[in-house]
Amino acid sequence: MGKKERIASNLEKIFKLVEDTCKKNSRNSSEIRMIAATKYADIEQAQALYDLGVADFGENKADELIYKSENLKGCPIWHFIGHLQSNKIKKVVPIAEYIHSIENFDTLVKINNYAKSMNKIQKILIEVNISGEETKYGLKPNDVKNFVMDGLKYDNIKICGLMTMAPLTDDFAYIKSVFNSLKILLNDLNGCLEEGLNLTELSMGMSNDLVAAIEEGATMIRVGSALFK
Repeated sequence: MGKKERIASNLEKIFKLVEDTCKKNSRNSSEIRMIAATKYADIEQAQALYDLGVADFGENKADELIYKSENLKGCPIWHFIGHLQSNKIKKVVPIAEYIHSIENFDTLVKINNYAKSMNKIQKILIEVNISGEETKYGLKPNDVKNFVMDGLKYDNIKICGLMTMAPLTDDFAYIKSVFNSLKILLNDLNGCLEEGLNLTELSMGMSNDLVAAIEEGATMIRVGSALFK
């Protein structure tokens, strides 16, 4: 089986898994946006996915985001899903529709200012370190409310929801509890902050834990290795 055929087969399996999981949990698969995480993919692999109908692509590094956005034929929707250094903002903001990894307020302000200079409203998600692991980026859950409230003051930022990464473990119940905690946090924010905030996005779940993420309300899943293995 060639590279393109293998990708097509993998994509079909993922779509079926998403569809089956949604049916079991009384969800509509149209609620789930699958973001192809192309960190380890080359242009040929990314192009094959786009040609198969994948619209959303995620990159972890600013230079790779630029390279792939310039060389992929078509008009994909780009997501920046890695840790964003402030000196990379001017590279990322012109390309990314969504930035999933905001957890530093100075970075948020700089994004707002640069987006304003471009006359752009930058969509962002707040990264939350639900599991409390020291090796992960993200705000502590108790700090999210104040962070969001302060972020609402900036006109060229649109806070769309929350993002988290589950720990690498085979404990399915623990992974589900991490994702459930993010969903509860999102619901609490929508309930206690200003009327009309309406945070809608939960970016959680990757190749190894997307089923748990969908079961707990994910609206965005970031799939990489399962597409390209």
